[in-house]
Amino acid sequence: MAIDELDGRLIELFTVEPRIGVLEASRRLRVARGTVQARLDRLVRDGVIAGFGPEIDTAALGYSVAAFVTLQLRQAGGHDPVADRLAQVPEVIEAHTITGPGDMLCRIVARDNTDLQRVLDEIVDVAGVERASSVISLATQIPYRTLPLVRAASTRP
Repeated sequence: MAIDELDGRLIELFTVEPRIGVLEASRRLRVARGTVQARLDRLVRDGVIAGFGPEIDTAALGYSVAAFVTLQLRQAGGHDPVADRLAQVPEVIEAHTITGPGDMLCRIVARDNTDLQRVLDEIVDVAGVERASSVISLATQIPYRTLPLVRAASTRP
């Protein structure tokens, strides 16, 4: 879906200040409240805005270790049953089917290295997982972000 400059400004405003409210957003953007509400409704309906929930800092929750795990899966069972089982492991916060030497890439968190071993053991124990290779994240250089992409998409001719 194409977004225009107003959509981009609206998304940026709600990203930077998620609790701002429609009325205040309309004031700051200098457009009618109904325009802001209609734009938000369309962006949500079209899936551009996927949610308005809070961003959670896993380290602040006590999960200070982050790691990425590449899984090799048994080809007979497929990806979906493995993903369904991995979704039952709370420390698996993201999983993607991938190309390359592995079949699935997971982002996981743990309280410490001992807990990381427990989480990895739980993942390897999932039916359909043949092998796992993990790397520990030492520091986040660029956190998950979408605003640069929104800015680029909203200014394209």
